[in-house]
Amino acid sequence: MFSLRGCGRWAVVSLCRRLPSARSRGDSTAPWSPRFDVVVIGGGHAGTEAAAAAARCGSRTVLLTHRVDTIGQMSCNPSFGGIGKGHLMREVDALDGLCSRICDQSGIHYKVLNRRKGPAVWGLRAQIDRNLYKQHMQKEILNTPLLTVQEGAVEDLVLTEPEPGHSGKCRVSGVVLADGSTIYAESVILTTGTFLRGMMVIGLEMHPAGRLGDQPSIGLAQTLEKLGFVVGRLKTGTPPRIAKESINFDILNKHTPDNPSVPFSFLNETVWIKPEDQLPCYLTYTNPKVDEIVLENLHLNSHVKETTRGPRYCPSIESKVLRFPKRLHQVWLEPEGMDSDLIYPQGLSVTLPAELQEKMIACIRGLEKAKMVHPGYGVQYDYLDPRQITPSLETHLVQRLFFAGQINGTTGYEEAAAQGVIAGINASLRVSCKPPFVVSRTEGYIGVLIDDLTTLGTSEPYRMFTSRVEFRLSLRPDNADVRLTFRGYKETGCVSQQRYERASWMKTYLEEGISVLKSIKFSSSKWKKLIPQASISINKSLPVSALDVLKHEEVDMELLANAVPEPLKKYTTSRELARRLKIEATYESVLLYQLQEIKEVQRDEAFQLPKDLDYLTVKDVSLSQEVREKLQFSRPQTIGAASRIPGMTPAAIINLLRFVKNTQRYEQF
Repeated sequence: MFSLRGCGRWAVVSLCRRLPSARSRGDSTAPWSPRFDVVVIGGGHAGTEAAAAAARCGSRTVLLTHRVDTIGQMSCNPSFGGIGKGHLMREVDALDGLCSRICDQSGIHYKVLNRRKGPAVWGLRAQIDRNLYKQHMQKEILNTPLLTVQEGAVEDLVLTEPEPGHSGKCRVSGVVLADGSTIYAESVILTTGTFLRGMMVIGLEMHPAGRLGDQPSIGLAQTLEKLGFVVGRLKTGTPPRIAKESINFDILNKHTPDNPSVPFSFLNETVWIKPEDQLPCYLTYTNPKVDEIVLENLHLNSHVKETTRGPRYCPSIESKVLRFPKRLHQVWLEPEGMDSDLIYPQGLSVTLPAELQEKMIACIRGLEKAKMVHPGYGVQYDYLDPRQITPSLETHLVQRLFFAGQINGTTGYEEAAAQGVIAGINASLRVSCKPPFVVSRTEGYIGVLIDDLTTLGTSEPYRMFTSRVEFRLSLRPDNADVRLTFRGYKETGCVSQQRYERASWMKTYLEEGISVLKSIKFSSSKWKKLIPQASISINKSLPVSALDVLKHEEVDMELLANAVPEPLKKYTTSRELARRLKIEATYESVLLYQLQEIKEVQRDEAFQLPKDLDYLTVKDVSLSQEVREKLQFSRPQTIGAASRIPGMTPAAIINLLRFVKNTQRYEQF
C-alpha cells in the first residue's frame, strides 16, 4: 500500500487511526469507522449527487468537503435547467437524484424555454433561491442513511496493487487528508469542480482559490499528474452582483413566470410556490459604450489574454465584444432569492478591474445608478482529459477511481449532477462486483454527455444542448422516468420503492390512456360538433380516433374529456398524466419510425465499416458533402464510432448503415 506523496515510497498506515482534526456529521446511528465502501471528494453538485446515489445503492459512503456549510452552494448563476440541461435534470430525477426535488422546493421563477418548438426540446428552467437550495440540500445530505459527511481537505490517494484480470496500473484504496490522516475505501470519486490548482482572477491580480473564499487543491492535482493523467487547463467566470434597490426596473422589459409552473421532479405535481408569488426577471442590453470600455482596457485583463479555453456558449462580455463587435448583447437581471438584496446580471461575466466593472455597469440601460456589491471574477483550473475514463466514469489508469463534474471538462450544475449520479451508482456497483450501469446515447441525454466526453474529449467547457442528441423525439423530458427509473430500480437499487411505484403507475395509465384514446372513434363531422374550436377537417371519410383529435394544437385532454366524459375524465385528474398523454399523441406517428431507427442503431452499433470505403466518391448512398468529408477524415471503424463524429445526423447514419448492409448482401451473391 502506498501513496505518491514522499516520492512514491511504500507506507503502512494503521487501520484504526481516527481523523482527529476533522468534524464528522451525518449517519449518527452507525459507529464511526476509518473504512468505507465509497469516498466522495467534493460537496458540489456532482459530489452531493454521487454521495447520495452511492448511499442509496447500499454503500457506506463518506462525503469529504472543505466546509460542511458550503454543501449545496450555487457558486455561479442562481438557476437550474434550460435547453438540454432541463433534460439532464429530469434524467437525474428519474434515477432518484436530488437536484430536481430540491429545485421544486427552492425555485422563485419557473419557466419552460423553447415553447415555440415541440415538447421534445422544451427546456425546464427555474431561478433558485440560493439560501433555500443550500438549506434543503444540506438537510437532505446530512440525513441520508449510510452517508457520513466529513470536513477535510484531500491531499493524496492511497494506492495498492491492481486487481488481477482488470485493466489499470494500480488500484485506489483510500485518501490521505491534509492533516496526514487516512480514510480507506473500496471506491473513490473525485468531484473537485474548479479546485484543482484553481486560480481566481480580477484584472491583473491572481489569487489561488477554487472559488471566492475557498482554497484550491494543489496536492491532489500533483498526485493525478504523477499518476500519468493527461491534465489540461480551462477557465470560466462569473458576473458582478448588483444591489437590487439601485436598479431602475421600471424602464426594463419584465418577464413573468409560467402559470401553471412545471415542476422538475416526477414526484411532484406542483412546485412549492404559487405563480403569483414568484419573482420576475428583467431584460436589458449592452451598448457601444460597454464595447469601448472593454476594448480600451484589454491590457488590464489577464484572464482574457490567457490562451486557456473558456466556455463557448456562456462567454465573458470581453469574449463577446471581441468575437461579435458592434453587436448588442442580452443581460438578464435575475433575483438571487426571496429575501436577497442581490441581482445576478446573467450575460455580464467579466474580469476587468473592479473600478472598470462599475463604470461598465453604469453604461447599461436601467443600471445607470446601480451599486456593485461584488465584482465579477474569473477562475482558471485543471481538468483531466475525459477520454481517460470509461462510460461508467471509472478511470483507465487507476482501478476504482471515478471522476465526475468539472474535472471531466464540463460546465454547469446540471452536467455535474448527471455525472455525479452515474459515478455514485457505479462506484457502489464496483464495490459489490456487479456490472457497471451505463446509459447509452439512445437511452438518455446522460448517455450522450458521457459518450461525447469519453470518445471525443473536450478542449473547452462542455455544455449539453438538444442539438447534440440524435434521437430527440424519443429522449424527451417528459418520459425520462419510463426510460431510466425501471433500469435504476432493477439494476442498481438506487431508486426508491416510492419512485418505482409512481413510475409504474404513470406507465400503466399512459398505456391504458393511449389505448382508450385509440378506441374512441367518431366521424370528423361529429368531432367538429363536439369540439368546434378544433381545426378538424370534415372531409375525412374514415372515422377519426380521439388520439388523432388530441394531436391538434388547440386540443388538450381537458377539452377532449369535456366532449367525451366517459371514459376520459379519469385521465385528467392528474395534470402530469394529462400533459403527458397530449405529448404522446403529438409524437405518436413519428415516434414509431424513430424507435425503429433506434433499435436498428442499437443492434448494429458494432457493425464494422469497410476499411477501404471511399466516402467521397461512393454512389448510391444519400450523404451530404459535409458528412462525406467528415467520414473520409475520421475513417470510423464501426457505425457506433461514425455516429459520434460531431455533426453526423441520424439520417446519415441510417443511410450509411443500410448502404453498407446492402453492398455486403450484394457481394455475397
